[in-house]
Amino acid sequence: MTSTAFSPDWIKQFSDPYAILGVAVTADERRISKRYRQVAKQLHPDQQMQADEDARKFANQTLTQLVNPAYQRLKQDKGRDETLATLRFKVRRLSREEKLIPSRDLAKRLSQVDEAEVEVLYENFLAELSDAQHTSVESFTEQTLAIAELNLTYLQRTLKTPVIRNKRAGLVPAASVNATPTPMGGDGTATPVKEEPPQVDYAQRHVIRAKTYIASKCFPEAIRELQDAVRIEPENSNYHTMLGQAYLMQKMVGMAKVHIRHALKLDAQNPIARKYAKQLELDIQRPQAKDNKQSKTNGHRKSGGLFSFFNRKRAAK
Repeated sequence: MTSTAFSPDWIKQFSDPYAILGVAVTADERRISKRYRQVAKQLHPDQQMQADEDARKFANQTLTQLVNPAYQRLKQDKGRDETLATLRFKVRRLSREEKLIPSRDLAKRLSQVDEAEVEVLYENFLAELSDAQHTSVESFTEQTLAIAELNLTYLQRTLKTPVIRNKRAGLVPAASVNATPTPMGGDGTATPVKEEPPQVDYAQRHVIRAKTYIASKCFPEAIRELQDAVRIEPENSNYHTMLGQAYLMQKMVGMAKVHIRHALKLDAQNPIARKYAKQLELDIQRPQAKDNKQSKTNGHRKSGGLFSFFNRKRAAK
């Protein structure tokens, strides 16, 4: 083990607890706990009895100084929310400064793939990097830094996806709470102000959960979440596209075609829907042409029916 390993400066470079554990930034508590148990078992002294002294020392220090603190940070909702918020802030800052330029191969590839492939490739690349992550100092250093860069690249590609966080209490200075003057009634008494309840985007919540399920390859659960999102916002082309993707991943080609067609009906220029339409060998011009033809036919029928009614009326006179 190198002399600089586990020095304060060496440890300081591992600031992403998701990268330390080798787990996706989309992971929920169950998945994080599962990954932690795998890593903790691998690094446990009982598993290192046959290893040499350097390997045992590496395993012990990695577990106590990095892995355990990372898990303590991520096992609670608040810790995950704050960690993800910090990472997203870092992505925005580096993007503004034009410093978020991937240097490793997998992060470069993730930065260049089509939007529709980001989720799946992110999970595949992460699995590849985390497979032998905790086997030696050299492997841990290289793989963890690569995962941290991959996480930032993934977050950069998905910056428009909202993050649902718990309400953070105790962070607003007392002076700012009463910054807005209280309205006064005609008798000089304070008039209670009715606070507007926060707007909750329930459809987006279903979509976020669906993305987590897709990342875990739990496609039936993802389909159920996306079905709920589509029920709430049936005119959202992107939601129908995602549902079509999920059906395709589940090898339900017929249902995939239904929702990709509907997505294009709602937005004929949806680039992801058009890509999957081509993959599914759909005629992406047909729905629009059919709709136009139907519209003209309906208009003709309505017009003809109305004139026929007046013609009949005149004839009766």
